[in-house]
Order: sequence, then C-alpha cells, then structure tokens
Amino acid sequence: MSITENLINFEKKILAACEHAKRAREEVTLIAVSKVFPVGALLEAYRAGARHFGENYVQEFESKWPEAKDLSDAKFHFIGHLQSNKARRAADIFHCVQTVDSLKVAQRLNEGPHPIDIFLEVKLSEEGSKAGIDPMELPQLIDGVRALPNLRLRGLMTMPPWSEDPEVARPYFARLRELGRQHELKELSMGMSHDFAVAIEEGSTMIRVGTAIFGRRVKP
Repeated sequence: MSITENLINFEKKILAACEHAKRAREEVTLIAVSKVFPVGALLEAYRAGARHFGENYVQEFESKWPEAKDLSDAKFHFIGHLQSNKARRAADIFHCVQTVDSLKVAQRLNEGPHPIDIFLEVKLSEEGSKAGIDPMELPQLIDGVRALPNLRLRGLMTMPPWSEDPEVARPYFARLRELGRQHELKELSMGMSHDFAVAIEEGSTMIRVGTAIFGRRVKP
C-alpha cells in the first residue's frame, strides 16, 4: 500500500485505540517518523494529512530541509540521540527536540535563534543501548532547563525495551505517566507502531510511528 493508504488506515487504528481508552482523538499527536526515508516520502505523508514528523539524525534532515522548510504548518521533531556538538544546528531546523538528557545539551539548544520545545528523555529500561536521564536526576535537570529562556519544557519521553508483545512496554509507560504527574509535565511522548495502543491507554500524548506509515526500512 501507499504511504497515503497506510496513513489513512493507521488513523483509524488511533481512533479505535482512543475510543477504547475513553480518550478524545485530539489528545494524541501522531508523529510520522520519516528517518532514513527520502524527502519525497515525507512530502507524500504531508499531502495525506500528516503535520508532525520525526527524524533521528541532524545531518540527514539537513539534506531534506530545503524542500521541507516551506511546509509552513509542519512541525519537525528530533527523536534520536543528540550529541552536544550537533545541538546548536538542531535548534536551527527543528521545532522540538524530544531527547534532551543533560543540561549541556539543553544549554546548546538554548543558544539557537528562536524558542524551541523540548522533552526530557528518561531512561527507564536497564538496557545499555537506551539513552536518557535517570529518574532520580530529573528534578535537577528540570530546574536547569526552566532557567533557560529559549527552551519550552513540554514533557517527558521514553523508549521501553523492544518486544513483539506490546504489553511488555506497559509498566514503562505507566512509570513515565507517574513521573509526568509528579513533575507536573502533561505531555508524554511514548509508543510506536507496535505498542501505540498500550501507550494511549497509559496516557501518551504523542506516538512516534514510522513502519506502519512508511513501511519497513531497507538497510543499505
């Protein structure tokens, strides 16, 4: 199926998940994860109604930026691991960075030319490959970020351990929801193609979906 057909079908699944969770569809933002796909795929998704896009690599998105920047109502979210030396450039071309996990990165983003939305990435999994800040260190980072005038702290983000069983992710999503409540951060970025319904049940306000919209990524 085409990207347009995939997006239409997935929108129906989101609506069903919201109805099951007794939540309004407007409470959940769909981020179409267009990383490693050409800008043409992003543009097709935009024409089909997508307005939020997720990218993992600053350099890759720089190559798409000349064609994407004129989509005036599109919002671009950085969702990969951000190195501090790339943060200043990320602040130039992204509307939101969802993976802030240190004050150093936050300070670099604050040097950008305009205010930018950010999420703090929280490490709830014991997997070594997962990035993020320890929950115990959140209060200090929150205070530091809120002192930076160019940053708008919107919420928290996490990546649970990978599993084909979406229920495996539930306790991690529930934990992030609780951390959001504790720190009065209402926005929660959690849930992907395979576990988005569980994430919506647990309070996600942003789901990051790539495969279900763009198809499986072909390794070079």
